[in-house]
Amino acid sequence: MQRNTLGKTGIEVSPLCIGTSPLANMGSLYGYEVTDARAVATIRSVFDSGINFLDTSNGYGEDGIAERRVGMAIRENGGLPDDFILQTKVDPDPETRDYSGARVRASVEESLDRLGIEHLPILALHDPEFMEQDGFAPGGALEALVAIRDAGIADHLAVASGSVEVSQRYLDTGEFDVVLNHNRFTLLNREAQGLFERARAAGLGVLNAAPYGGGMLAKGPEQQPKYCYDERDDAFADAAFAMAEACKRAGVPLIAAALQFSVRSPLVDSTVVGVSRPERVGQTLDLLEVQIPESLWEELETLVPDARI
Repeated sequence: MQRNTLGKTGIEVSPLCIGTSPLANMGSLYGYEVTDARAVATIRSVFDSGINFLDTSNGYGEDGIAERRVGMAIRENGGLPDDFILQTKVDPDPETRDYSGARVRASVEESLDRLGIEHLPILALHDPEFMEQDGFAPGGALEALVAIRDAGIADHLAVASGSVEVSQRYLDTGEFDVVLNHNRFTLLNREAQGLFERARAAGLGVLNAAPYGGGMLAKGPEQQPKYCYDERDDAFADAAFAMAEACKRAGVPLIAAALQFSVRSPLVDSTVVGVSRPERVGQTLDLLEVQIPESLWEELETLVPDARI
């Protein structure tokens, strides 16, 4: 599979990165549960697919179940495949919501233990917009992350957030080599475009997560009334239905257009897509092979709403 260079990290990644949050039994988001066996089989399918990039997080599921399942798959596989890139994220304490420097260090220790590894190529600060403490304060999350990187436990730091403004504040420190934003660079929403443009100009790696907007651009606006896990506004609903109709006329699945919008963008190094079954890995790769006429891309651009989520 094609490889893209993740900014100045020099890391070569596939244009698809598989996300593991759907494997973490988070029913409030996804409405279903996944067994250990199915989760491990899904991750093993990623290992065998040509995709070389997996994203997980300390806070995905109760007691870090996503990381535990990734660790199980790594052990069953006899280790990570050659040149495989695994990234995880630090998260607050699930009970106290503590997000101090001490908690960041504990989060990393938990993750390494669950994953069964000693080193991470990329370590991300997860959802700092919800942080109750000041992450920039002395002894805070930022200071702890920098110390973890400087100790050689992680090679590069990323900020993973839904907030464009908060992401930019962390990038402005100069300590981060990668930015991950979710739900805000899709067929329907371009809120993160400026963030990605600035990151690209600074030589940073860019990861675009949730190109389906939480499922609406995968299942279709008739079946999924929410965008980014919340109720959509009228502008987004109207645009989604219009885009779905345009794709139908062109004989192109809406989900294929949504995925390729991100993958084909020169601003994006890798697109993070969650999967919940082994067969979804191959099906996602198949979506990249769908031929989409330039005329459809041009029509879809005229339908992008002005609304922001």
